[in-house]
Amino acid sequence: MTATAETLDPAFEERLASARERVRRDLSGREAVGRVAFTCLFLAGAVALASLGGTHRHPAVWVYLVFATAYALVSSIRVEVGSGLALPTELVFVPMLFMLPAIDVPLVVGLGLVVAALPEVARRNISLARAAVLPASGLFAFGPALVFLAAGEPPADWHGGLVLVLAVAAQFVFDFAASCGLEWAALGVRPRELLVPFAWIFAFDALTAPLAYGMAVAERAQTGSLLLLVPLVGLLALFARERRQRFDSILELSAAYRGTTFLLGDLVEADDAYTGNHSREVVDLVLAVCDRMGLDARERQVAEFTALLHDVGKIRIPSDVINKPGPLTPEEREIVNTHTIEGEQLLLRVGGLLADVGRLVRHCHERWDGQGYPDGLAGREIPLIARIVGCCDAYNAMTTDRPYRRALQRSTAVAELLAGRGTQFDPEIVDVVVALVGPDQRLQ
Repeated sequence: MTATAETLDPAFEERLASARERVRRDLSGREAVGRVAFTCLFLAGAVALASLGGTHRHPAVWVYLVFATAYALVSSIRVEVGSGLALPTELVFVPMLFMLPAIDVPLVVGLGLVVAALPEVARRNISLARAAVLPASGLFAFGPALVFLAAGEPPADWHGGLVLVLAVAAQFVFDFAASCGLEWAALGVRPRELLVPFAWIFAFDALTAPLAYGMAVAERAQTGSLLLLVPLVGLLALFARERRQRFDSILELSAAYRGTTFLLGDLVEADDAYTGNHSREVVDLVLAVCDRMGLDARERQVAEFTALLHDVGKIRIPSDVINKPGPLTPEEREIVNTHTIEGEQLLLRVGGLLADVGRLVRHCHERWDGQGYPDGLAGREIPLIARIVGCCDAYNAMTTDRPYRRALQRSTAVAELLAGRGTQFDPEIVDVVVALVGPDQRLQ
């Protein structure tokens, strides 16, 4: 199975769609308590740090306002990279570390985050309550501020560059720790679920920080050099907009794939109630096997679609043959066996992800010993997902009533699976299925 260009990792799709939907809702319950608590923590820490005094930098008030406004502008640019959401805030944050008193940096960051949300509040894309707790996302600023404060607030020179390296490292530590605490407190998200998204975010920040440092060095030599960042910010804004539109299209297409899959499943059920119910029951067992075997989110989604549609080609087989109460003649068996090819052809016409599913549907009746159909594939020549669906399909078929026989006892079906281990079925998958149905004859 080859991944199509029009799809994303299903786990990322879910997180992305959930995050976009969540920002439109008012704060409530656990999320409200968590975000308010962390916002209070930010404000208490920022006030405590600002009260320390002891700085040799005394910029004019307008400098604070410019940095707060600039931070608001760049924090409104959300670049969806990898499986995370990155903001090009390093372009403003790094010069801020070299030009503002370190003790004031967190407060300016918090102010910038709130200002950035005001246009979204005006458009009713975000609630005022949610905008008010955005400073909680600025907890990362304490790490770099403390590093610069401890280093005596160095200027943008080589020594300052070395301090910046430590400051960015501290930023990553504070950001990850604070985000893990905030997301767990507000939404119950486990820290390990944030590892991959934050890896993308940190990579983005690590690449933009040196550029921002270079502009801070240039600003020290020539006032106004920081304005050279404006075209880059504009370029990133265009990129972020294009990226968001692309992800919007992919999410819509993904929803269309899922809708088409369930529509075809309903069509199968309308054509033949047994086949439709059987396919839906096979899905449950297939997903359990996928989880036990450690398949990733993309493979799990494809396995789900394959299990649901593995018999879709039967809608092209005459119903009197499908529902024949007695044994099939050799000619009738040959007709039934074409349903895998018919299913593939039907799904290839849909295209995209379902075309990949169609190629797997074709091979769901291959055998481990090469005696299956339609292509006589053997062993690991058969795609893994097709081997999983084939084994689960057989088990479910044995344990449900058919037009030509009553359902077998589950113990008998398990014995049949074990008898076909290494001949009809992949031995590893048989072991997993048997372990799942268990000695108590229930799906565990």
